[in-house]
Amino acid sequence: LLFVLGTVSCTLFLAVNGLYSASDDVIELTPTNFNKEVIQSESLWLVEFYAPWCGHCQRLTPEWKKAATALKGVVKVGAVDADKHQSLGGQYGVRGFPTIKIFGANKNKAEDYQGGRTSDAIVDAALSALRSLVKDRLSGRSGGYSSGKQSRESGGGDKKDVIELTDDSFDKNIINSDDVWMVEFYAPWCGHCKNLEPEWAAAATEVKEQTKGKVKLAAVDATVNQMLASRYGIRGFPTIKIFQKGEDPVDYDGGRTRSDIIARALDLFSDNAPPPELLEIINEDILKSTCDAHQLCIISVLPHILDTGASGRNSYLDVMLKMAEKYKKKMWGWLWTEAGAQSDLESSLGIGGFGYPAMAAVNARKMKFALLKGSFSEQGINEFLRELSVGRGSTAPVGGGAFPKIHLVEPWDGKDGELPVEDDIDLSDVDLDDWDKDEL
Repeated sequence: LLFVLGTVSCTLFLAVNGLYSASDDVIELTPTNFNKEVIQSESLWLVEFYAPWCGHCQRLTPEWKKAATALKGVVKVGAVDADKHQSLGGQYGVRGFPTIKIFGANKNKAEDYQGGRTSDAIVDAALSALRSLVKDRLSGRSGGYSSGKQSRESGGGDKKDVIELTDDSFDKNIINSDDVWMVEFYAPWCGHCKNLEPEWAAAATEVKEQTKGKVKLAAVDATVNQMLASRYGIRGFPTIKIFQKGEDPVDYDGGRTRSDIIARALDLFSDNAPPPELLEIINEDILKSTCDAHQLCIISVLPHILDTGASGRNSYLDVMLKMAEKYKKKMWGWLWTEAGAQSDLESSLGIGGFGYPAMAAVNARKMKFALLKGSFSEQGINEFLRELSVGRGSTAPVGGGAFPKIHLVEPWDGKDGELPVEDDIDLSDVDLDDWDKDEL
């Protein structure tokens, strides 16, 4: 009896953690196999994006399994643990669970399934989608990927951010360019190139947006532009090469999914990006625009200029600049202000009036902050930021739940501070003899 109970409890535990197992007809999909199984497949696919803890997903599971068994050999039925594989869910705009997508002839344009959650409804929708796919094929409308040079040049918004390069345009675009270029050399007849095309196009749009155009994705038809193919020794298709100013081109040998391509592009961007600017908070716009545009903004409150002089202040700013360079891949914003200049801001961050220099990391979306507890040094700040970057460290809500009023101040002129000039007091008109001696 104990053995049986143990077996049951293990099964329940596995079900809650994965919902599907190898013995089901539901195919478990991950970022590793999704491209090969679904995107490169000729089959129609129904894919459920789920989270193991989601009650609706748990209730759908037996119906999804029944549908998969009924459709076996006719329509592929898969499932993605989108809680575990958030990148895959994000790629397809999954915002709630369960989300069901139908991947038909054009795998680059998945359709949302809006039907019922019973096995009968799921099977009916699958057969209806299959009927449409077959009729499209019969009438010559494949609905699949376009291919070849003509389609790349004429073709729609999907490929709008892939830059087509030729023997004539290659050098003037790439040689001496300050941007990083990822260039795909393809052949129109190549099956692998056709499979890569929608991934490359989708990645191009995302990369353009995330790097503000500093990393560019391009394509060269190597069968037409043979001078380029010969120059770079292209012997197989697709071949992807990375071009950076002042360096020899290198082969890209990573994965062929859009998420793989985007990840590499963002690494190349952050490796080449200058360190972020370190800005003084002299008005409200600087604070808000910096903190709203970045996941975190790192705010330092430096001692008054009369306490440190220019050399002391510059040494603190140098430490911040080194840390900004070290953590530039995090795309954080970096700000500083002088003690007392933004006293309301200091109070809202729990700094207020003592312990300078101080540092706070602020998440403007959540209006939470963390304070540097260690020393204001490369080592102390590095430990603080390293903890933050892995999601550790204690946080507190920003006082008042929003940034306080920011005062307009003159920017630091880079010089040592001067004591305020006091008015000279002229005592010549004061007759001390008239004063009551007791008052002296």
